[in-house]
Amino acid sequence: MDVLWQQEPATEAKHRLYKRYLDAWFPILLQQSWVERVTYVDAFAGPGEYEKGEEGSPVFALDRLLTHDARARMNLSRDRVTLIFIEGNAARHRHLSELLVRRFGPLDELPVNVVVKHGRAEVDTLPLLNQVGAWGSPILAIFDSWGNVGVPLHHLETISSNPASEVIVTFGPNWFSRREKEEPHSLDQVFGGPQYWSPSDKSLDPQERWRSWLETYRDAVLRAGFKFCIPFQVLPKTGQPLNLVFGTGHERAVSAFKDAMWKVDSSDGMRFCDPRTTVAREAAMAAIRPTLFEDVDAPDPELLAFIADSLRSGPKTLEVIRDFLLRETARWLPKHAADGVRYMHDEGRIARTPATGRLTKTTVLELVVSQPASPGI
Repeated sequence: MDVLWQQEPATEAKHRLYKRYLDAWFPILLQQSWVERVTYVDAFAGPGEYEKGEEGSPVFALDRLLTHDARARMNLSRDRVTLIFIEGNAARHRHLSELLVRRFGPLDELPVNVVVKHGRAEVDTLPLLNQVGAWGSPILAIFDSWGNVGVPLHHLETISSNPASEVIVTFGPNWFSRREKEEPHSLDQVFGGPQYWSPSDKSLDPQERWRSWLETYRDAVLRAGFKFCIPFQVLPKTGQPLNLVFGTGHERAVSAFKDAMWKVDSSDGMRFCDPRTTVAREAAMAAIRPTLFEDVDAPDPELLAFIADSLRSGPKTLEVIRDFLLRETARWLPKHAADGVRYMHDEGRIARTPATGRLTKTTVLELVVSQPASPGI
């Protein structure tokens, strides 16, 4: 097994998102009066760099913290900030440890506490959080492996019960497919017990089976105690997509995470999307997609399709649609609702009550044009 490997396009795109989110996460929390400390966990840390020298997540996480514009206001200290990097491969662990020292100097002389552990995420994460005294203050734990969702649900339950704590987990459909027959006990741990999952329906095409696993895992993350669970897909211009799930208990964190998505540089063709977009939904999106010659400024068809989806069960207020976009979509925010609703109203696809006047959160909306049915999210 090589110590270093080539960085995939999806990994590079994902790292852009992590950087943006960490740029917000550290200063927001470290400037809260109630926060005594924060802990960041990279449970599948890797060697810290790639074949061509690109920075791995441990390196850029530490670098962006130490060089942040708001560093002076964050009051960094070894008691207040801990970064934990766990790596299961001995050679990669050694490479990471040496790389961090070369880049930042002796770790015990840094203004923050850095723990580099040769271990396994599913075994060592909780003991390390105990060891550093993380409980009672915010934790951001990233379980981002090569598509292996081998993180016991108990870990997520424990982290979700901690104040202002969040997780990001890689979702790899092949991992579930390989283990549903060979290692069902692994799925029992991931989902919380055999009663919470069932073998995939072989009559479905691979993409639909994948979406079924996604919904089952999303249900597990919510059951673990996270109020919000946002699945999202990173689509690089070339290469394979990458799928992750973000779990948090706070609306502000969802907004910050989605804001980070919108701020990521996508000039090279990289984009984020909702991995739950089915064939039926794609047909619905196509049906309401304006042509280039009709309206080049029209809202994204995905947004319009989600707004329509939220209204299929009956009339809703704008506030309910705003909440739907926040909770149930990968990238759309409450602020996007009004523009989409106005466009659909102008097109005659939505009726509103009252029929005139300013669009407010209490305005009641309903579909008036029959659209191809798409399954609920």
